[in-house]
Amino acid sequence: MDVTLEESVLTVTGPKGTLTRNMRFPQIDVALEDGEVVVSTTSDKKRFLAMSGTLEALAKSMIQGVVDGYEYRMKVVYSHFPIQLKLQGNRLEINNFLGEKQPRVAKILEGVTVKIGSDEVILTGIDREKVGNTAANIEHATRITKRDPRVFQDGIYITERA
Repeated sequence: MDVTLEESVLTVTGPKGTLTRNMRFPQIDVALEDGEVVVSTTSDKKRFLAMSGTLEALAKSMIQGVVDGYEYRMKVVYSHFPIQLKLQGNRLEINNFLGEKQPRVAKILEGVTVKIGSDEVILTGIDREKVGNTAANIEHATRITKRDPRVFQDGIYITERA
């Protein structure tokens, strides 16, 4: 694994790929010391302490992503009408959701791989943010409004994150 820092841009390269992120924030220093990313601040204000923790977590997730990758498992739940899923480029088409004629569409972000099983959707990728946002897009596309949520529990839901 290779970690480089040029000005404020952190680049992490590993066996699964390369991730790049701008780690710039006022009054927070990001440095590379002995192959470790060090996030520090001289301020004791809550805002800067919180953001330094955020930048540290982002760096850790980048390193874990290029080494292990991320996988989200989603379950397709229906009781009224069987849901059909179709992958078309960077979109996931959800057909026959609650018997609707028009398909619902969820955007799949770049760098995320989608596998569709019989009643399961598996999302994999190296960028945690993109995999999570794609899962959120799919969940949001099957959101039910104007019906009783206790009766209509159909949808596609996140069951496991790894």
